[in-house]
Amino acid sequence: MFIFGDSLIDNGNNDYIPSIARADYYPYGIDFGMPTGRFCNGLIVTDYAAMRLGLPFPPPYLSLASQTAMMLRGVNYASAAAGILDETGRHYGSRITFNRQIELFALTVRLQLPLLIPDPVALTQHLASSLFVINIGSNDYINNYLLPDLYSSSRAYSGEEFAKLLVRNLAQQLMRMYNIGARKMLLVGIGPLGCIPSQLAMNNITTRCVERANELVKQFNQYLMPAMIKLNSTLPGSFFVYHNIYDTFSDMIQNPSKYGFSISNQACCGNGRNGGQLSCLPLQRPCTTRDQYIFWDSFHPTQAANAIIADKCYSGTARDCFPISGYRLAEM
Repeated sequence: MFIFGDSLIDNGNNDYIPSIARADYYPYGIDFGMPTGRFCNGLIVTDYAAMRLGLPFPPPYLSLASQTAMMLRGVNYASAAAGILDETGRHYGSRITFNRQIELFALTVRLQLPLLIPDPVALTQHLASSLFVINIGSNDYINNYLLPDLYSSSRAYSGEEFAKLLVRNLAQQLMRMYNIGARKMLLVGIGPLGCIPSQLAMNNITTRCVERANELVKQFNQYLMPAMIKLNSTLPGSFFVYHNIYDTFSDMIQNPSKYGFSISNQACCGNGRNGGQLSCLPLQRPCTTRDQYIFWDSFHPTQAANAIIADKCYSGTARDCFPISGYRLAEM
C-alpha cells in the first residue's frame, strides 16, 4: 500500500522536517503506546485499512533513509499541512506538498525499488497490484482558502472556481502517478470541515456547523466524482475508487449516539472554545473518555471515529466507496 496525503494519514513524516505541524509528543499516541507522528490518540484510517486487508503498516518515507528493504511493505508519503496546491500550509513551515510526494514516489520507483525488485516486469506488476490511497484537499480549504489574511485564493476565486482549480490540479497529479506505475487508486473525498472544532471556534459557533465551509467542500466533492470517472475511462488499466467520507462523518456528528459517541463538537485534547482555538499541546491532559469523542484535537478524528470511517470503505460490504469497496479494489 502506498499512501499520499495530509495529516489525516501522515504517520510520522513531519517528525523529520522543520514544521510546527507535528505530533511527535504526548498525548498524541496515548492509545498507541507512544507518540508516532500520527495526529490521533491511536490508529488512523490507513492503519485500519491495512489491518482489514492483512497488510503491514507502510512506514513513513522519511524514516527509510537506510532501510530500503522496508519499502516492500509499502510507503507512506503523507505530510501534515500538505495540499493539492504547493502554497497551501506554508505558514506551518516545511511540509511535503502533494507534488513533492509524487516526486518522491518517482524516486522510489526509479532508484530504490529496483534494488529490491530488479526485474522491470516484476516491478511493474508489483506497482499494478498495489493499492494507492490519496487523501488530500482539506488543507487547501482550512489552511488556504479559509484564511484570507494569509492567502489570496478566496479573493482570486469564487468557491466554485476554486473547487474546479483543485480538481483540475488533482487530476493532473493522479495522471502523473499513473505514468509512474500506479493503477489501483482510492481517492478520499473531503469531510465536513465546517464541523471540526477549529472551524467552530474560529466562527464562534457551538451547536451547529459552519455552513459556508461545508458548502465549499461539497463543491469539491461534486467535481471530484466526474473527474475520477473520466480518469477511469481514459487511462488504460487504471481503476479509481471514490471514498465518500462526507456523508458518514456528517451523520456521525448529527447522530453521535448511533455510532457510540456522546461528544461531537468538542476536541478531546484542545483549548478554548470547543477545544478548537489552540490544538493539543505537549503534555496536555486529554479527556479520559476518548472513545466517546469524535474529535481528538482541533482538526483530527479520534481512533474510534477513524475505525468507523475505515470500516465503511474497507470491509467487504462497504457502502461508502464507489463503485466498489476498498477491500475489493485491493483484491483485484
